Amino acid sequence: MSVNLEEIRQSYAEADCLCPPEQVESALENMAEAITARLGRTNPLIYTVMNGGLVTAGRLLTKLNFPLQTSYLHATRYGHELDGNCLDWRVRPTQDMRGRTVLIVDDILDVGTTLAAIVDYCYEQGAHEVLTAVLVNKVHDRKSRPGLKADFVGVDVPDRFVFGCGMDYKGYWRNAPGIYALKGH
Repeated sequence: MSVNLEEIRQSYAEADCLCPPEQVESALENMAEAITARLGRTNPLIYTVMNGGLVTAGRLLTKLNFPLQTSYLHATRYGHELDGNCLDWRVRPTQDMRGRTVLIVDDILDVGTTLAAIVDYCYEQGAHEVLTAVLVNKVHDRKSRPGLKADFVGVDVPDRFVFGCGMDYKGYWRNAPGIYALKGH
């Protein structure tokens, strides 16, 4: 598969900025404050969902001033037609989560099929409580479960194709400093 880097560059140049870097930073500060208030006296295990959650977790974790353990996992759906519990585990959680409070950090809650299945898996592994933190919540009525919401959300965005801050466009622009919507989408 060949990549047209000029088209990739153009997508960023023409994108609509939904959240500039300053707004993203403020959202991360607010998330950190809420997470600290909720988890600061617990012994949480924080899992980053790769690859998208890498940027959010990297920026968020340094704002959490309490003892915690971190690790990562990588799971994707097998296909769009299968139910949410069918995950392709690229990297399974490795730390013992029995009796622990687990916080799953990801970049976006869109439909939520994968995130919901990861939460279910953590409970199956004996987690006492599983919470979720996402930088972006995409606002629409297509969530995989009625009422599905993340416990900690940075910003809500409209139902558009978004990238930046961990979210990608054709594998690129996870490193964009704000949250952008593809022009016309």
